[in-house]
Amino acid sequence: MYRIAICDDEQQRREDVRRMLLELSVKSGIDFATEEFSSGEALLAHYSDGGEPFHIWVLDIEMDGLTGIETARKLREMKRLSEQIIFLTSYAEYMLESFDVMTFQYLLKPVDPEVFAEKMLKLCRYFEEKEQEILIVKSADGELVLHHDDIIAIEAANSLTVKHKLKITTTRDVHDGRGLISSYADTLKGGRFLQIHRSVLVNLSHVHKFAGNRVVMSNGMELPIGRSKLKEVKDACTRFMVLRME
Repeated sequence: MYRIAICDDEQQRREDVRRMLLELSVKSGIDFATEEFSSGEALLAHYSDGGEPFHIWVLDIEMDGLTGIETARKLREMKRLSEQIIFLTSYAEYMLESFDVMTFQYLLKPVDPEVFAEKMLKLCRYFEEKEQEILIVKSADGELVLHHDDIIAIEAANSLTVKHKLKITTTRDVHDGRGLISSYADTLKGGRFLQIHRSVLVNLSHVHKFAGNRVVMSNGMELPIGRSKLKEVKDACTRFMVLRME
């Protein structure tokens, strides 16, 4: 079952989304548990009060008070990094603004029920596949099993005593590993991972924004981009975002 937060300041729009989810559930056999919020502030309060997290946020962008994008930014600042976002809006120009909150889909109103169902099914497949994507990392304590989605970055760590030491940052912890960045880059190529520097491999789904020749990740850490790789990295991030929204 997938938990869906529907956040829109218009009751009719919330009911429209709930109806589309109900119809999709009947057709697909997938169970959705929905909870409605009439403002971004109400959704933030749900998390602040220790409410059960959701798999997906369906956020209207144009709301009184906090906009959908502002709400998403505040939720990401609360380290809610696993939830996926579907933005609903009447204006296409918000698409680029929504980039830094790791948007999964961006749909223009009025939302076509068939398009909504297609994107929602893609998102359900994403969650299913995410559970199967793992990386086994060698460490001093043995082998670590990490889900791809939880990995933010892998860095070569300078060490006078340990050869090929790695620093692996995840959404929950930082691990010491062993191996070559180039080997992990080869293992993970063709997906969401990109080597942005000779000593840095990042998960594109955790890229928050660019700051000069550095990239800011979802947890706030800043990592260097190789001088010759800046255009390649920005192009790869743009392609990754577009592909997720198709």
